[in-house]
Amino acid sequence: MNINVLSLFPPMFEGVFQHSIMKKAQEKDAVSLNVVDIREFADNKRQVDDYPFGGGAGMVLKPEPIFNAVESLMQNSKPRIILMCPQGERFTQQKAEELAAEQELVFICGHYEGYDERIREHLVTDEISIGDFVLTGGELAAMTVIDSVVRLLPGVLGNADSPVRDSFSTGLLEHPQYTRPADFRGWKVPDVLTSGNHGKVDQWREEQTLKRTLERRPDLLDKIDLNDNQKKTIDQLKEQQ
Repeated sequence: MNINVLSLFPPMFEGVFQHSIMKKAQEKDAVSLNVVDIREFADNKRQVDDYPFGGGAGMVLKPEPIFNAVESLMQNSKPRIILMCPQGERFTQQKAEELAAEQELVFICGHYEGYDERIREHLVTDEISIGDFVLTGGELAAMTVIDSVVRLLPGVLGNADSPVRDSFSTGLLEHPQYTRPADFRGWKVPDVLTSGNHGKVDQWREEQTLKRTLERRPDLLDKIDLNDNQKKTIDQLKEQQ
């Protein structure tokens, strides 16, 4: 996958792109990450913003540098062009999986009061928000989305099953995890996990997944089709509550 990021502050991405899973993904040639300085594509002395027509507070990103930068990346391709914006679609694991199937992505990181509306209307394919709050710029949001997408690419994680069991991948929250020592300060790992009975382990994990989802995010249970056994478990958990 090729990922290009348009930013007014490219150095912000150096730490994220040069460490941990993101670095390993590039070393494995699973992804190419490139950050483009929007100012390099400004027509007038690197000016990228201007006052809004009609008056008002703040400055607005001009369309010319954004269009110029994106079009320079579209010589031989038609990538998904993603605008990071608090007005956009709420980002989810399902959206990450959708984007992970693409060959090329372009992220646009805004600043100031917002974008010239013509960028939304005539350039981007997607608008994404990571939550109902406002950041000083789109860089941190773009890093979050890119990290979520890249870890899903084939070969990036050491265990191919890792993303399959993640919270939200199945529509439910992930079950509790434990590691050595089996007894830490008197707090012991559940016996079933050290029993060697894989059938019982799988059953325990599913029960814990349903329990954790019911306790922390019951809204998720209304969005998926539960089988009869899962429905029965949910009913039993509700009775216990």
